[in-house]
Amino acid sequence: MPHGTEELLLELLVIFVSAKVIGEIFERLSLPSVLGEILAGIALGPYALNWIQPSSTIYSVAELGAIFVLFSAGLETSPRELIDIGGKAVQVAVAGIVVPFILGFAYMKLRGDATNEAVFVGAAMVATSVGITARILADLHVLSARPARIILGAAVFDDILGMLLLAVVAGLSSGGGLHWLHLGILIGEATGFALFMMFVAPRIVRHIEPRVEQLSTQNASLIVALAICLLLSWLAAKIGMAAIIGAFFAGMVFADYAPQWNLTPRVSGITEFLSPFFFFAIGSRLDARLFTKDVLVAAIVISLLAIISKVIGCGLPLLNEGWSTVLRVGVGMMPRGEVALIVALVGLQSKIIAQPTYAIVVFMTGVTTLIAPPLLRYLFRDVVPTEQAAVISPVRL
Repeated sequence: MPHGTEELLLELLVIFVSAKVIGEIFERLSLPSVLGEILAGIALGPYALNWIQPSSTIYSVAELGAIFVLFSAGLETSPRELIDIGGKAVQVAVAGIVVPFILGFAYMKLRGDATNEAVFVGAAMVATSVGITARILADLHVLSARPARIILGAAVFDDILGMLLLAVVAGLSSGGGLHWLHLGILIGEATGFALFMMFVAPRIVRHIEPRVEQLSTQNASLIVALAICLLLSWLAAKIGMAAIIGAFFAGMVFADYAPQWNLTPRVSGITEFLSPFFFFAIGSRLDARLFTKDVLVAAIVISLLAIISKVIGCGLPLLNEGWSTVLRVGVGMMPRGEVALIVALVGLQSKIIAQPTYAIVVFMTGVTTLIAPPLLRYLFRDVVPTEQAAVISPVRL
């Protein structure tokens, strides 16, 4: 089918409207809208109704959507708060990465999958969705509670470490096996990039901030932020990391200036437009017919391991604070959301993982994202103020 301007505009219209409509239905059911957008891709994509066969242009728009999803997450991640948050959140984040990765990798190897596929599944299991977790806690009005502060701090470190892990995994998968020199270079590049973004880049922005405000161009601060986002996304891809890693750190660089420059709502508008194409593309690549008995069993086991591993891993550093804190933090770190989907998509596009493995990760992401909100509402029921308990709004991404 030729993809001229008319066909492209029609595809964009159908994808955007269908994703938003089904997402709205999910929100009205108090479910994350991202799952509805993925379902739209599954239903309308080439493996089901076959109404939309995404072209390379659509996939490019989807990748741009992924960049802005991570850029938006970065805008809510202040480097200063990360540095000041304390060691407890770091301990929770590290343990919450090590345990899921080991369990996911070990299970996939035990069932006979290739090492590369096992590594990608393990990597997809480690990252907590900052966006989903933050929205749940905000809707519960418990952001000031100590467990909530630990969750948010750990989720941010978790995402940063997850981005570093993704950079290493993606680099290794394209390098033809495990080479220690190559591994060392990748870790050095990823770590150096992260440290520069956390400690040096914010100081650079602080120095250019007065000049930005003197620019006569309308929306100058937004233009500068978008330019840096695209620059760092390109730079990350250039040095062998995923472009989304650069986008995440670009958002983090501007996090302290997001309120002053009114960046968050303006970038959110761009993200609201572009992100449905990304999540639709995620669904359109999933062939539901792949869920044979063997794949479905593996998906269920991986989902259970994803749940248990976060509760155990994130709870271990908090055992001395009581079981209620352990469970609240563990469940709060459970949703995988967009980060796991991006890891899976990187693996699929790189031809490192096969379609059945991709289906397993998407299934695991859906399960962990679905069950976390009701569990958190229950676990924080004694913390929610009485006058607010009846007006908790549904979770959305």
